[in-house]
Amino acid sequence: MLNKIKTVIAEDDFRIAAMHEKFLNQFEEIEVAGKSLNGEQTLRLLEEKNPDLLLLDVYMPDMLGSDLLPAVREKFPKVSIIMITAATDKEFLEKALNYGVENYLIKPVNKERFDEVIQEYIKKRTLLSSAQEINQNYVDLLFRNGKAEQEGKSTGLPKGIDEITLAKVKVVFKVKKEGLSAEEVGKEIGASRITARRYLEYLSSKQELKAEVVYGIVGRPERKYYPVS
Repeated sequence: MLNKIKTVIAEDDFRIAAMHEKFLNQFEEIEVAGKSLNGEQTLRLLEEKNPDLLLLDVYMPDMLGSDLLPAVREKFPKVSIIMITAATDKEFLEKALNYGVENYLIKPVNKERFDEVIQEYIKKRTLLSSAQEINQNYVDLLFRNGKAEQEGKSTGLPKGIDEITLAKVKVVFKVKKEGLSAEEVGKEIGASRITARRYLEYLSSKQELKAEVVYGIVGRPERKYYPVS
């Protein structure tokens, strides 16, 4: 199961920080570990929480977020960074790219675009945590941040089914090799029961899984999915 993605929000405007936290709370894979108002607080919070993801503003009271990048990369090399800023100077963008920033959002942030960027990041994390064989297709998906689904035609998958999550579900059955419910699969891939069921039903329709209704100890019926030998 994919662990919750611990996230820190570095933003000097508490109203914007609260809005971004609200956006993030819609993703069950994300856990907001804390918020900071300046560079000093950001470094302290990174030390305390050791997050996976940092949403970083450029303009903060004590220093520029872009000037914080070298220290963050030196002390916390594994943290992923998404810049969210009103800064449109090319210098800031180039520095962000040089320090391996995942993405760059310009304020005022469109919620649809915000959600898209976070979803891409979650898909990338999911792919990295999977046991999928590393081949060119895997690498292409990884470096395109899961955009193959948006491009659509390259995958041939129906709407609501993306290649990365589908691969994750298939890996679960390769490892477990037993009947699993949608809830059990959801826990394994770090998704909701409803999301897991969508993928399970799709694989059933492709005859890669078979579904059976089984009865538990108390006689309650439950739909279980089995790999097709």
